[in-house]
Amino acid sequence: MKEHIQAIVTLLSLINPGVCVLLFARAESDRPTHARYADASRAAVAIGIILLAAALLGTRLLHVFGISLDAFMVAGGGVLAWMGFNMLSGRPMAPGNADSGALAPLILFAASPGTITGVITLSAAQPRNDFPASTLVAVSVAVLVTWIVLMLSARFSGQQGGDGLARDTLTRFMGLIVLAMGVQFALTGFQAFPGPAGTAG
Repeated sequence: MKEHIQAIVTLLSLINPGVCVLLFARAESDRPTHARYADASRAAVAIGIILLAAALLGTRLLHVFGISLDAFMVAGGGVLAWMGFNMLSGRPMAPGNADSGALAPLILFAASPGTITGVITLSAAQPRNDFPASTLVAVSVAVLVTWIVLMLSARFSGQQGGDGLARDTLTRFMGLIVLAMGVQFALTGFQAFPGPAGTAG
C-alpha cells in the first residue's frame, strides 16, 4: 500500500493537474461546453495510453536499444527543458480548435519526457520481470484525477477567455517551472553516471 501511495504522489506531482487545467483553459476558451467535455476526455485518454505504454514497455525498450535509465533521464530532461523554454518565451499555442492540435501542449506536458521517465523509473524499481502493479495503479489514479479536474474546468473554461494577459503571465511562469523540472531531471541523470575512474562521481 505504501508503494502505491508513493507512486501516486510522484506521478501527480509530475503530471501536475493544476498546470494542466490552465493549459486546458487557454486552449479551450472559445469552445462550446459539450466540446470542452469531449476534449477533456480525449486528452485524459491520450495521456493514459502514453503513460500505460511507458509503464508496460518502457524498461524493455530501453534494454532493447541499450539505453541506460540515467541517459534517458538526461535526454528526457533536455526535451522537457526545451518545452519549458518555449512556454517561457511566449511561443503561441493554437487556440480554439482542438482538431488543429490545441490539446497537444496539454498532452505533451502531462505525458512529458519527465513524466515518462518517472513512470519508467517506478517500473524499473520493482523486481526484475515483476509485473509493475504499483506503477499501473499510480498511472490509473493520476490520470483519473487529471480527467476529473479537466472535466470540472471544462464547465468554466469559456468564462476565462477575456483575461489574456493573466493567462499569458501564468503560461510564462509555468514555463519557468517546467524548465526547472527539465534541468533537475537532466542533472539527476547526469550525476548518476560513473566518474572517470569508473566509480560514482
